Amino acid sequence: MNQLQAMRVFIRVVDLGGFNLTAKQLGMSGAAVTRNIGMLEAHLGMRLLNRSTRSLSLTEAGQLYLEGCRAVVEKLDEVESDLIRATRAPIGVLRIAAPAVFAGGDLAGLFREYRERNPRVDFAVTVYDAPINLIEGGYDICFATSRHPANASLVSRSLTSEQEIAVASPAYLVAHGQPQKPSDLSAHELISLADGPRIWEFGFDRNIQRITVNGPLTTSNYAMARAAALADMGIALLPAKLVEQDVESGALRRVLERHDVNGGRLQISIVYPGRNYLTMKVRSFIDFAVDYFRTDTAQASNGLRSAA
Repeated sequence: MNQLQAMRVFIRVVDLGGFNLTAKQLGMSGAAVTRNIGMLEAHLGMRLLNRSTRSLSLTEAGQLYLEGCRAVVEKLDEVESDLIRATRAPIGVLRIAAPAVFAGGDLAGLFREYRERNPRVDFAVTVYDAPINLIEGGYDICFATSRHPANASLVSRSLTSEQEIAVASPAYLVAHGQPQKPSDLSAHELISLADGPRIWEFGFDRNIQRITVNGPLTTSNYAMARAAALADMGIALLPAKLVEQDVESGALRRVLERHDVNGGRLQISIVYPGRNYLTMKVRSFIDFAVDYFRTDTAQASNGLRSAA
């Protein structure tokens, strides 16, 4: 028995006051209408309608059941309407997970510009340092780095990249000396990330030198690594944007500035469960994010060419 369909038939029979008119309006046979009501009554084990050749009335049980049926059907219709609207226009809350390396600056601008165009969308953002499970976490979208690549079952689209740089406080460098080449780091205190590379790669003029990371502090959090560097604990490898103001103010200084670190860039991607059955808020945000960072990258490249 299709109970939901039978409930709809029951409501229509009561509203129209008869089986034949219900059958005509629903495009069913009279026998099909009778069968639906009979199946409901058999399922419930009680009569819902008093029927005669001239009249139709609700039993006491039928009146109670009718009220429940209306509530169920109306709620379901409301939910379906909301879902249909959600697939046609961006609306609702976007649940997003973002790595700490990426959550500082770029995302705020992305959220602001997207919401200016889609004011009915709100954001619930979780910032993570260790790898997370997009599906188990109930997220619509996740931003992932090349350090924490997405599960192969998920769809991933490349967005942008973040530069990582080696930094230390002036006081630390005064006490321990300024490294002149990567091999000098073996005599220094290195602050590392728990899920980061245990070997730092420094590239210059097509030559790569690898340094094993050992030091006084290992943390899963970029903010903690930055704080440790500011506290004169050692040299840290951090996103350039995270320490941009520290470097500009002189609170931190770059180390081995001419070298590319770990390939030069940390790749950032947007990750989601699949291409089918995405709500409009998810689909539109993904497309907007790809365009947003493509435009940002193009403008940055044009600026570099103009400066040259």
